[in-house]
Amino acid sequence: MAEMSLSQTLTATGETRPRVSARPIGDRVMHALTFGSAILVLLVLGGVFVSLIHGSLPAIRAFGLGFITSQSWNPVTEIFGAAAPIYGTLLTSAIALFIAVPVGLGISVFLTELSPAWLARPIAIAIELLAGIPSIIYGIWGLFVLAPFLQQTFQPWIIDKASYVPGLAQLFAGPPYGIGVFTAAIILSIMILPFISSVTRDVFETVPPMLKEAAYGLGSTKWEVVKNVVIPHTRAGVIGAIMLALGRALGETMAVTFVIGNAHKIATSLLAPGTTISATIANEFTEATGDLYTSSLIALGLILFVVTFIVLAAARLMLHRMEQRGK
Repeated sequence: MAEMSLSQTLTATGETRPRVSARPIGDRVMHALTFGSAILVLLVLGGVFVSLIHGSLPAIRAFGLGFITSQSWNPVTEIFGAAAPIYGTLLTSAIALFIAVPVGLGISVFLTELSPAWLARPIAIAIELLAGIPSIIYGIWGLFVLAPFLQQTFQPWIIDKASYVPGLAQLFAGPPYGIGVFTAAIILSIMILPFISSVTRDVFETVPPMLKEAAYGLGSTKWEVVKNVVIPHTRAGVIGAIMLALGRALGETMAVTFVIGNAHKIATSLLAPGTTISATIANEFTEATGDLYTSSLIALGLILFVVTFIVLAAARLMLHRMEQRGK
């Protein structure tokens, strides 16, 4: 005799199907609140994007793609181009990462693998305190302390030494202004250092001790354990920390405005004055007269928004591919 289904059995015995109890009211409220918060973020992001596009339309209609490729910026004749701010933004961020990433990773390795416990905590707290210093303080320090120091010591020395090396002569040419792209990059590297070191230190501490002990048991040195065990195991977190720092560097305003020189031109020398997108907006938005001038500044904000979105999306795609390869 074939087995009877649950519904047939319940019907034959006169019993009704058991009912699944509804979710508690607390769960439904929590689901609605969290879902609403997630949607609110998307709405705010979309609203910012739409507002930037709407404000940029006069500049887009007037200059088209030439707005991105031209470095001319003349409020008197109302001729505007974003090439110099875009170049300065990308260059200062790249140099800042080039300086901060090795230093940040070195600090994290020292704190997790080499430092005694009594020393690790004070160093970690000191580094994290750097993230709490307002950017305007970094700018003032850079203008009155770092820039004069570079102008009197480092820049004359590097200009003299680089003049004998083909290729470097163009990168470190010109008079030692003190302020400029290189000075702004140094300030940015100090500002993003806490993001890199703090996040990488936390992910380094997630490495299972068993993996490191096994490597030591095979005769590996400290350097080999870090290179072959710690870094590969936490590479996704390390890349995430670097991208977080890059996003911070791309949008920094006040500190860069103080020390970059605010010159709308593309120079081959890293010691020459330049500008960034955020510095241009901060310097000129209150003085912008006319719809086209204001629209050009808003268009700069739109470009920065798009560049930051592309960088973060590329980082997320890279992490996703790394996770897929690791499965």
